[in-house]
Amino acid sequence: MHSDDLPIIFVTHASDILGDTSLGLTGGQIVKLTSAYAVDANVNIPHGIYPFEKQGINKRTALADNIAAFPSTWRYKIIRELCDHDTVQRLNPAAANKLKVQLFTRYSHLSSEANPNNLNQALVEETKHWLSAIPKSLNLYTQAESKLSHGIFDRNVLDDLRLALEMLLHELLENHKSLENQVQPLGAFIKEHGGSPELANMFLKLIDYYAKYQNTYVKHDAAVVEQEVDFIFEITSCFMRHLVRIFGRKDG
Repeated sequence: MHSDDLPIIFVTHASDILGDTSLGLTGGQIVKLTSAYAVDANVNIPHGIYPFEKQGINKRTALADNIAAFPSTWRYKIIRELCDHDTVQRLNPAAANKLKVQLFTRYSHLSSEANPNNLNQALVEETKHWLSAIPKSLNLYTQAESKLSHGIFDRNVLDDLRLALEMLLHELLENHKSLENQVQPLGAFIKEHGGSPELANMFLKLIDYYAKYQNTYVKHDAAVVEQEVDFIFEITSCFMRHLVRIFGRKDG
């Protein structure tokens, strides 16, 4: 019996999306794809022929049965890769991307594909140190770092970074304004803590860049350029670190 690190209930949930009647993989695709995985993993799958030999079985159930035949590390790999399949991304990208986030958030420990990124790790670690007194912002920042290190969901990385900065400003400025509405309060904050007008102007440009970039890559679901995400990550890190330092919120 295989480990339940990635349980059957999640396999079933994933298969309902990936094998959806009208928005998912075809029966033929399910057999072809899972059979290829079975050969690589040296696993026997129950549904290796299409049309399915078992009478009355639908493709969602067949996909779930086939994925369930694999160990958890393979279940993770299969679900992750099927989320990116051309058919799924063409017909049902929103549900597939949400599934991918759920998979990564809950079961990323099963991934053997973590990829080193090009981030300045010293900067990242120092930023996390300065954010240690602001756990909501730190948690989002760490999530963004972890997602980027696994090479998936750059759009979610952008969302996490934006929210991390927004949570930081909520804490420092003692309000709950959206990022776009923090320009005036932040300008006053920087001035009160000995910062220059030029730094406040830099924040204006940062907001403008975020808004334009997210409009293109998040709202319009475009492919994100990895090097550009690294840039946004690092410039956000510098900005957050400086704000906490001038506020004197270093923990320890």
